[in-house]
Amino acid sequence: MSGSAARRGASGGPRVSAAPLRASSAPAGGGASVRPRPSAAPLRATYRLQLSTDFGFASARSLIPYLRDLGVSHLYLSPSLQARPGSGHGYDVIDPGRISDALGGERGLRLLAGAARDAGMGVVLDVVPNHMAADDANRFWADGALRERFFDIDPETGRHRRFFDIDDLAGVRQEDPGVFEQTHAKILELVRTGLVDGLRVDHPDGLADPAGYLSRLREHGAERVWVEKILDPGERLRDWPVSGTVGYEFLGDVAALFVDPAGEAPLSALWGQISGDRHGFSEIAFEAKLEQARVTFKPELERLARTLGHRDASGDESGSALTGGLDQLARALASLPVYRTYVDPRSGLVTDEDRDALAAAQMSPELREMLLLQRPAPAELVTRFQQTTPAVVAKGVEDTAFYRYGRLISLNDVGGDPARFGIGVEQFHAANAERAQRFPLNLLTTQTHDAKRSGDVRARIGALAAIPDEWSSHVGRWFELTESLRESGAPDDLERYFLFQTLVGAWPIAVDRIESYMEKALREAKRNTSWVQEDPEWEGAVKRFCRGLYQHRPFLEDFEPFAAELAHAGDRAALGQLALKLTAPGVPDIYQGDELPFRALVDPDNRRPVDWRWRQSMLSRLMGGAPPDAQTRKLWLTLRLLTLRARRPEPFSTGGYEPLEAGEAACAFLRGGEVLVVVAVRESAAPGAGERESGPGESAPRGPARGGILETPRGRWIDVLRGGERSFDARQPLTGVLDEHGVAVFERVGG
Repeated sequence: MSGSAARRGASGGPRVSAAPLRASSAPAGGGASVRPRPSAAPLRATYRLQLSTDFGFASARSLIPYLRDLGVSHLYLSPSLQARPGSGHGYDVIDPGRISDALGGERGLRLLAGAARDAGMGVVLDVVPNHMAADDANRFWADGALRERFFDIDPETGRHRRFFDIDDLAGVRQEDPGVFEQTHAKILELVRTGLVDGLRVDHPDGLADPAGYLSRLREHGAERVWVEKILDPGERLRDWPVSGTVGYEFLGDVAALFVDPAGEAPLSALWGQISGDRHGFSEIAFEAKLEQARVTFKPELERLARTLGHRDASGDESGSALTGGLDQLARALASLPVYRTYVDPRSGLVTDEDRDALAAAQMSPELREMLLLQRPAPAELVTRFQQTTPAVVAKGVEDTAFYRYGRLISLNDVGGDPARFGIGVEQFHAANAERAQRFPLNLLTTQTHDAKRSGDVRARIGALAAIPDEWSSHVGRWFELTESLRESGAPDDLERYFLFQTLVGAWPIAVDRIESYMEKALREAKRNTSWVQEDPEWEGAVKRFCRGLYQHRPFLEDFEPFAAELAHAGDRAALGQLALKLTAPGVPDIYQGDELPFRALVDPDNRRPVDWRWRQSMLSRLMGGAPPDAQTRKLWLTLRLLTLRARRPEPFSTGGYEPLEAGEAACAFLRGGEVLVVVAVRESAAPGAGERESGPGESAPRGPARGGILETPRGRWIDVLRGGERSFDARQPLTGVLDEHGVAVFERVGG
């Protein structure tokens, strides 16, 4: 955060005035502002819906009364253009000029958008510019001349640029204005006519020129645009003409905020003992990325080499920039510390962020100078290198290293960094303050379709950091108790530890879901089996081990009481994270079904059908005055805080963000001087949040409010969650502010 963007307040934290939540909300240097369309619904909260042949536009339309009552302002739809028949996700588009017939066609979308607008709501649409299906049903692919123009084809080999390692998804040349116009005509028509209020851009890092693409969207009238950009912790979103990201960085930060730093040393020691590996996550991630660069992305590696005048694919060199052959290029790709750089070989633009990233990568000085435009080099080399690193990072880190490194797997998620064992309140405040200033419409999420686990599961696993000794003791017993269930070493200790963490996070969970999850986790890790070289015997033994756990009474008698105890602390943490998501600078995003307890694992587990009738029934009960219980408390909190945002929009839209001093036990802040939020971030795993005495071999409980003092603003306040009016002195014990779940929200009513 720049010095001009904030000033140090009396409370000791950065105090900023949020930029107004205009539809354009372009940051400085991010392009000219565009006035919002009068018909655009004000942004309050988005709700992600995963559309499918079984849940199309008509089904989404039927949910509008429920989502309106909940307080949602925008339906956030998964890709809806014409995809392959039977597509389960919509990312394999075959006709960008047509709305999906399977979802209900253009008429269905118009009816949905119309119903949303009648309810005072809007629609955000997920779009996929980077690739289309390499399928004969796609006329741009089937026609040879069109294929050469629309797709990124290697003239030497005839191969196409892939989306990651998926051969039947081919990269599109959006840098060509004509290609952009034809592939975006329908999308921009939907925006221009007001059927769609905003766009979520999938994987912009795969494009040759992300900044140019986003500028073109803005020039064509797309005023609200969010990018699926994964930022390394500490990395700042570039000054693009966008409303922000889809919120992965918030997901990582808010989860890390609730991880007790006192657990780092004992959990690191436990992981080292179980894995036998003293390497940190960064080293494991580098090795996984290097594997992907050398093997999975060898065709991309060879194409890069050819841009340098490389004679063949054997590794022979044709210049000093390729000293070390393909291996040097592989190491350069794998060692970049961020997803990609954004050097523009046409304009010559190179930023300090680009220089820093390339300086940290392992490459020859000659290659680095080429990539920084300091030495003559083909423009294609710079562009293609930048398009390739995101694929190497995604497949090497998210789809490999996240399944190999298991110190605390709640940190192994999109937008997170497992090497970073939690963050402090001050760091969380700083990120909020910068977001309020630069991208006040940035989405805030705790669960997406790409997440490795739901927010509820992540919060429970994260709570283990507060009780490392107790956890270690139980894990040791479980290893002993379940040894007889293993077959020829399967699962190995690393896999068992990964499984035990998953079980305590998701319990209770059906065994078939765990079996499916472990099959995917094993293949992603690529240690004993993989997608390319499956080992049915090993996978079968692991699945039988999972089934055996559910019938192993000695194991269950020790496991289930512990899981129940952990659930108490984890669910409190999940409520706290939800409260922060609904009140921090940005626009909260809710994943389908996540307004009630939602213990989901990685895709496809997180796409299971949602029981909408149950959710509608529970919302009706709460709106009728029924008190919340354990099953409805998330829904109740969501309803209360979205109602607050609707009733008092200014503190969240044009108001500022002021951190309040509350120590490291709680996160407290003011929005616009009118809304006070206090959330405990240190929880005990025992019932009563730290009121129970520690048992032998257990960690001392760390209650959220022990000794905590909040610097409260003076005045009269209404308690949003408990009702009643309060007046505060300048200093207030946290025990007198927080409710029994560690959350408090107040709105000012006077002086």
